Amino acid sequence: MAIEKTLILIKPDGIKRRLTGLAIDRLENAGFELVGAKAVSVTEELARKHYDALKDKPFFENLIKYIRGEFHGISKNRLIALVYRGENAIKGVRAVVGATNPEDAAPGTIRGSFGRISSKGQFENVVHASGDAQDAVREVALWFKPEEIIE
Repeated sequence: MAIEKTLILIKPDGIKRRLTGLAIDRLENAGFELVGAKAVSVTEELARKHYDALKDKPFFENLIKYIRGEFHGISKNRLIALVYRGENAIKGVRAVVGATNPEDAAPGTIRGSFGRISSKGQFENVVHASGDAQDAVREVALWFKPEEIIE
């Protein structure tokens, strides 16, 4: 079993709907160790770097607006960034988070419980979780300085 770190972002819709504590509670109960946490003001540059792999998708610009809080009126483009660590943390956290599309997410997962699709077709899936080991390494380094992670 591999000890991994993974990034979780509590997105602007989660903050606006006051789901931060509920999301963290579910992540904590999964047994992984929280090793980094902070509120982040998401710049345009950070948002574009985070979603760089999706830059050619037709929904890319909406993703940038969404992660920056523009759809939800979040002041200072704020979200909560977390790093969890543990055995097979990436797969384990994704199991807690659920499928990207809230309609496909299993009941009891964060997205299955709290996610929704807006009347404009925008996924409001509350959280982001790294998809694989390569993404996790890149994303943790993008959102956190080494000294901000306590192991």
